[in-house]
Amino acid sequence: MAVEMHAGLASEGGSKLKMIISYADALPSGKPSSSDCNVEWLRIDVTGREGAIYALDLGGTNFRVLRIQLGGKEGRVIKQEHDEISIPPHLMTGGSNELFDFIASALAKFVASEGEDFHLAEGRQREFGFTFSFPVKQTSIASGTLIKWTKGFSIDEMVSEDAVTELSKALERQGLDMKIMALGHWLVGDMMIMMSLLLLYLVRVLMQHMWNVPMQFLNGMTSCPSQEKWTPYMSMMQCDKSPNLRIVGAKMKDILGVQSTSLKTRRLVVDICDIVAKRAARLAASGIHGILKKLGRNIPSTDKKRVVIAIDSGLYEHYSIFSECLESTLRDMLGEEDTSSLVIKLAKDGSGIGAALLAAAHSQYREADEL
Repeated sequence: MAVEMHAGLASEGGSKLKMIISYADALPSGKPSSSDCNVEWLRIDVTGREGAIYALDLGGTNFRVLRIQLGGKEGRVIKQEHDEISIPPHLMTGGSNELFDFIASALAKFVASEGEDFHLAEGRQREFGFTFSFPVKQTSIASGTLIKWTKGFSIDEMVSEDAVTELSKALERQGLDMKIMALGHWLVGDMMIMMSLLLLYLVRVLMQHMWNVPMQFLNGMTSCPSQEKWTPYMSMMQCDKSPNLRIVGAKMKDILGVQSTSLKTRRLVVDICDIVAKRAARLAASGIHGILKKLGRNIPSTDKKRVVIAIDSGLYEHYSIFSECLESTLRDMLGEEDTSSLVIKLAKDGSGIGAALLAAAHSQYREADEL
């Protein structure tokens, strides 16, 4: 996989593995929070960066706005706040101006609620990172053209347009003096979300071949429901310890419309869920291992630097069989020596905080802060 990654980055279409450049040439660097090298999430070395940084995470029918306060010489995130807003359905298929005006208006209201705990140095412009969870062709750290809409959106005039430019115009129309410093690409942040939906799709297809029944398992998938809504179906059936697999039978009835199932059938359903979930976990672990190998972090080292893998996913958080299999597979692939320096952390609102930190790392005031 590492070879394919190098080939994919070297030339367009040069690899079977699609590689998309993120243009993130500066990142906040992590550092241990104590002498024994324990790692705490968000103990990030942002020394010199001080003040409020914002993020906008547009991921589907809802979007999130977030602000964090950086501690300057303290080198950490002091405080964070967020809000989540639902997008009216008619804006998902209307015009681009209407959609981005709605988003910019919500962002303006959020900025207006900024308390005394969040502040900017005098004379500075507010900056933010923009996570745009749709297929885009990124052309710089703060620009990218929309390839196509997904998740129920259909605004033809926006295709091939720069998402950052469109949002910036909407900010100007709102009279909001903010600058987008970084664009987060959807493929960088949404692997686990897509993995969750794929799990359910595979289970659905397998069951559809086994039972000729109307399939309601992924009803409404075109509106892109969150993984938290679907993952429990598999998790509950796979973890059913009740006599005669009663929970599996109930879910087969409620979800698939199968009124009566034998114990043999229920056991087969559990086996299907187990096979699909563990296969997905192993594939995810293989991807992580490939990235570590490309970065050279799979090589035993004497400097004891920790490698932190942050996962922002309801699938990883709530589906214990999936997360345990992912971790055990990664340990097997890395070996005991490398595994000892590896930390896997659940990242709450990782895409939003990540966008904010990217914006801080690419701030227009970066050079002045480093003086």
